Amino acid sequence: LTETEREEALGGLTGWTYQPEKQLLYKQFMFKTFGEAWAFMSQSALMAEKLDHHPDWSNRYNRVTVSLTTHDVGGVTQLDVSLASAMNAFFK
Repeated sequence: LTETEREEALGGLTGWTYQPEKQLLYKQFMFKTFGEAWAFMSQSALMAEKLDHHPDWSNRYNRVTVSLTTHDVGGVTQLDVSLASAMNAFFK
């Protein structure tokens, strides 16, 4: 995405930030329980498979930390935006 496209996309992605030094989107999701975090990751994993686009993420009890970038182009693409949007929907 161009800088303008990326900024427009971020405007619709609550809680996500762009980290220019790593060229990725980043967000940390907080849940009440480990089970809620796991359910979120399960839903997100199914979407990642559907999109054939997989996050770099980690889980620590009730916290899921996510980084999204498209490695083969070295930056953020529409795939990252689509997965971030889906994750936000699953979080609600």
